[in-house]
Amino acid sequence: MTVEIGRPSAHVAEVIMNRPDAMNALSTQQLRLLGQAATQLAADDQVSVVIISSALKNAFCAGADLKERRSFAEDDLRGQRLVVQETFAALLEIPVPVIAAVDGFALGGGCELALCCDLIIASASAIFALPEVGLGLTPGGGGTQLLPRRIGLNSASDLVFTGRKVAADEALRMGLVDRLVPQGAAGSSASKLAEEIAAKSPISLRAAKRALRKGLDVDLASGLEIESRSWEEAAFSADRVEGIEAFNLRRAPRWPSWREIGS
Repeated sequence: MTVEIGRPSAHVAEVIMNRPDAMNALSTQQLRLLGQAATQLAADDQVSVVIISSALKNAFCAGADLKERRSFAEDDLRGQRLVVQETFAALLEIPVPVIAAVDGFALGGGCELALCCDLIIASASAIFALPEVGLGLTPGGGGTQLLPRRIGLNSASDLVFTGRKVAADEALRMGLVDRLVPQGAAGSSASKLAEEIAAKSPISLRAAKRALRKGLDVDLASGLEIESRSWEEAAFSADRVEGIEAFNLRRAPRWPSWREIGS
């Protein structure tokens, strides 16, 4: 298998890419496996956080499999394009927080894969780039839309137009990366963060992600209405009662929404 799903704990799932012969390059099959993993986890009502990582030390994902594409006719490229769109849409539709753990190269589609995540943890060895314009292409996995939303239009234009590689420290400064950790520590740091997040109310996490994502591209009044609906979903759930009770009794909450999600 080149994509595996691990379960580090009861409510944390990890999608692990492992294609060492090609630095996790996104062949059509690799894309399908990622899409299937995303769809499976989106439907799992016991998952509260998803980590996307690599089994390789030197690469998160090197981008599109250009060796496979070398023999593509135009119809082949159009066919793969549909798989790309379906896969990245499935990743964006995961309803719980998603963390990218990036060690090594995250290039092209690999960078876009990280951009689909809510949080990006990068080790000191991480390198990001969208080099498509140098190959007669443009980013096609959401890069031209997701990157400006993270770092602003001007900085995104710089990276897309030049295709230049960005080291982890610069990526942190520009907001492309959320947390920078020592080399080789992206996976363990992502796991620690995932467990911290997974301890929170499952209903609240899903509602908060929906408000953040859906409110991003609407006017303020519409965004506040989205927030209000998300607040009501959490506030009128049993999780609110349990959360306040646990706070007052100074104990860890035992979230009842594990029985409610998906019902």
